[in-house]
Amino acid sequence: MFWLCGGITFILLCHGAALPPPCDSEIYCTGELLRQVQMAKLFDDNKVFVDMKLIAKPDTVLDAFSKLTERFPNGTVPLIDIQKFVNTYFVNSGKEFEPWSPPDWHDKPKLLAKISDPKLRIWAEKLHGLWKSLGRKVTNDVKDNPQMYSMIYCPYPGIVPGGRFTEFYYWDSYWVINGLILSEMMETAKGMIQNFLHMVERYGFVPNGGRIYYERRSQPPFLPLMVESYYQATKDVEFLRKALPLLENEYRFWMENRSIDVEVNSVKHVMNRYYVQVGQPRPESYTHDAELAEGLPAEAQEKLWTELKAAAESGWDFSSRWYINNLGKNSGSFRDTRTSYIVPVDLNALICRNEHVLANFHRILGDEERALVYDNAVSARLKAIESVLWDSKKGAWFDYNLLNRTRNYAFYPTNLSPLWARCFSQPEMGDQAVQYLRGSGGLNYANGVPTSLSQSGQQWDMPNAWPPLQHMLIEGLSQLDSVDSKDLASDLAQKWIQTNWLAYDKYDAMFEKYDVSGDGKPGGGGEYKVQLGFGWTNGVALQLLDQYGNKLRSGAVVLGPGLPIGLIYSLVIAIFFHVSFC
Repeated sequence: MFWLCGGITFILLCHGAALPPPCDSEIYCTGELLRQVQMAKLFDDNKVFVDMKLIAKPDTVLDAFSKLTERFPNGTVPLIDIQKFVNTYFVNSGKEFEPWSPPDWHDKPKLLAKISDPKLRIWAEKLHGLWKSLGRKVTNDVKDNPQMYSMIYCPYPGIVPGGRFTEFYYWDSYWVINGLILSEMMETAKGMIQNFLHMVERYGFVPNGGRIYYERRSQPPFLPLMVESYYQATKDVEFLRKALPLLENEYRFWMENRSIDVEVNSVKHVMNRYYVQVGQPRPESYTHDAELAEGLPAEAQEKLWTELKAAAESGWDFSSRWYINNLGKNSGSFRDTRTSYIVPVDLNALICRNEHVLANFHRILGDEERALVYDNAVSARLKAIESVLWDSKKGAWFDYNLLNRTRNYAFYPTNLSPLWARCFSQPEMGDQAVQYLRGSGGLNYANGVPTSLSQSGQQWDMPNAWPPLQHMLIEGLSQLDSVDSKDLASDLAQKWIQTNWLAYDKYDAMFEKYDVSGDGKPGGGGEYKVQLGFGWTNGVALQLLDQYGNKLRSGAVVLGPGLPIGLIYSLVIAIFFHVSFC
C-alpha cells in the first residue's frame, strides 16, 4: 500500500490472510436498528444495549423495526418510540449467566503465610475472596440459542474483570489466571485457558472479549503465557500437548494478519502491530465513535473507526500514544488516532517472549526441530527490535512511527517491556534502561508509574496507572542482575501495594486503575467511569504480595523516585549517630 504524508511517499508491506467474516448481526453489530437505538442515547453507557438479550427472534425484531420506521418521515423514530421498542423486544443483561461459585476456592491458600504485615495479610484474604464474586458461568441457553444473545458461549466458567465487563476479556485474564494459581484454584484457571483455546479453534485467534461485537479484533496475545503459568504450576504435560497446536494457530494469525515489513538501513524486518480493517463505529461505544467522526468525509470516518478498533485491540483504549497528526508527528488530538501506523514496543516484546515459550514447549514435548523454528524466530525478532526500536543513546526501546520513520521518544512504561520479555541481547542494555527510567520522570510519583506523562484526558495517559504495566515493569526490573534494579523493583512494588491498599481501606473496593497523584485515589478519564472489581488488579496485587510479602508494609509511605520514607528515616538516624560519635 502506498501512503502520502508530508510530501513523503513510501511503502508499507503488509502480511495478510483470510479472516472470518465480521459479526453480521443487524442488531448487535451493524445496521439501522443499532444506529438509531445508540444515537437515541437511551443509556448512559452504549454497552448496556448491545449486551441485552432478545425476547423475540432476530428476524421478528428487525421486521418490527422496519415497520416502525415506515411510520415516520425519513425513517427516524422518535425517542419515546425507540424506548418502547427496546422495552418490548429486549431484556436487561444478566440472563446469559447462571449462578456459580468456584468449587476449588478454599479460605486459606499458602500465599497468605508469606505476608508479614498483618493488615496486608487480612487484605490479601479479602482479595482472595473476591474471586467468588467475579465468577461467571454462561448458561446453556446461549449455546442452544446464540441468535438471542450477543454473548459468545464459553464451555467453562471463569472469572470476569468486574463492573461493566461481565464477559471474559483477553489480556486481563493473564493476571487473573496468575492470581487464581496463587489462590490454588487450578481448575478455574484451567477452565479459563480452555475457553481461550476454544476461541482459537473457533476464530483462529482470541477475540478482544466475550461478545460477538468483538469478533474481528483481538488483544495482546497472552495465551501462551497463560499456558506457561499453568504448566509451571501443574507440570501437566498432556494439557500442554493438546494446547500447543492451538497456540501455534494463534501465533500464525498474528504473523499473517498483524505483521508488517519495516525497512531500516536497507534491511527488512518483520514486526507486529495492531490492525483491524473493519469500519463503522464500535457497537459498544457507538455514540462516542459517531460523534467523534462527525464532519469528516465518509472515507475518513471509516478510516478513523478502523483506527479506534486497532487502539481497542491494543488494550490501550485510548491514549495519546496512538496520535499521529497530519505532518506524521506523534501529537495531535483524539481524531488523530492512527494505531496501525505504529510498531509498538510491548507487542513485539510480548511476541518475542511467546516465541521463547513456544520453543520451550516443543522441547518439553521432545520436538527439537520445531523448537529450532521458534529459536530462529526469536533471533530474527531480537534483530528487528534492536534495529527498529532500541536507541543506544537514550538507553531504551521506543515505538516506531511508520509514517515518518522515526521513534516516538515520549515516556511510557512499555519502553522497558523488553526487560520483562527477556528480549534483549546485551546485559548492559538492562543497566542503560534502568538509568533511562530514573531520568524519565516516570518515577516522580508516590502512587505508581503513570501510563504516560501526557495530560490528554484519555484513560491510558497521565495521571492513570494501570496494574498490568506496573507488574510488567516490576517483573522486568527484578529479573536483572543488578542490586539497583532489584531494589527499584521492590520499591515500586511497595508503592503499588500501598496505593491499592489505601484505596481498598477507603472505598472497600478494588479499581481497574489508580491516580498517581493521590493516595488511594481511583483513576478516571476515558469513555466510562472507573470500574470496580477488579480482576487484573487483584491478580497483580496477589503476585506482588507473593513475591515481596516479607518486605511490604501497609504503613510505608513512599516519596519521590522509589525511596520509602522508612528508609530515609533510617539513613538520617544512621548519619546522626555517625556524626555524633566521630
